[in-house]
Amino acid sequence: MNQFVKLLKHMLKVEINDKFKSSAFYVWYFKHAQRLLGYKDKHKGQDCFIIGNGPSLNSMDLKPLKNYHTFGLNKIYLLFDKVDLNLSYHVSVNKLVIEQSIEEFKKLTCPSFLSYSVSRKLITPFDHIHFIYTGAPMSFVHDLTQKICEGHTVTYVAMQIAYFMGFKRVFLIGIDHNFTAAGKPNEKQFMNNADYNHFDPNYFGNKCWNLPDLEASELAYRLAGFHYKRSGRQIINATENGKLTIFPKMSYDQALNTCKLDPHVA
Repeated sequence: MNQFVKLLKHMLKVEINDKFKSSAFYVWYFKHAQRLLGYKDKHKGQDCFIIGNGPSLNSMDLKPLKNYHTFGLNKIYLLFDKVDLNLSYHVSVNKLVIEQSIEEFKKLTCPSFLSYSVSRKLITPFDHIHFIYTGAPMSFVHDLTQKICEGHTVTYVAMQIAYFMGFKRVFLIGIDHNFTAAGKPNEKQFMNNADYNHFDPNYFGNKCWNLPDLEASELAYRLAGFHYKRSGRQIINATENGKLTIFPKMSYDQALNTCKLDPHVA
């Protein structure tokens, strides 16, 4: 027991030192973190969809989603000219994505959660922009005013935000978990042709991107599933023909029939 207490104290000391040794964290915490508390349990007991960016979206009827609580990720705005998603929230943390999309993010009409370390020098405060502080080691946080682990995928960040907001069931679509790429995980590359790994060929087509790290993201997904399950919540995978096997599966049509509608628009 004494050894456990010593280890716990050491972990807490490291965490506290890590938070405050960074001046950027200090500025973020006192300038932006408290604003996030307004979202604590805002949707307690409700359901939502997290919309990924896989090509499977192109074979789905996304129009019904406008009646549900939804999270859109990264360059989801490339769908806006095809379907009115009526997004509830937007999330992006990848440096390259944010640099390539900052002007589009400014135009969003829903709350957008962006990584502070990347965005703070690219965008001045907008009412709909919220800064989150990412870069924590592998962990699943219940509090957005703490440093967040990215888990090698923006989907994992969205899961933590949805948890903080109190959502009970999260339905995943467009999380194909299937990429055609040659190179090391997380490696930065320039895509010389059309992008067939995402729903739009211009997503990273003729642009730089970071290769996926599917193995590491699966570790994060398992951790998310554990925390949701332990609190009586659930993550359900309704992606069409996706390769992710971590979460219970359900068809998209079943998900639409099971997920609770957004009471404000239904």
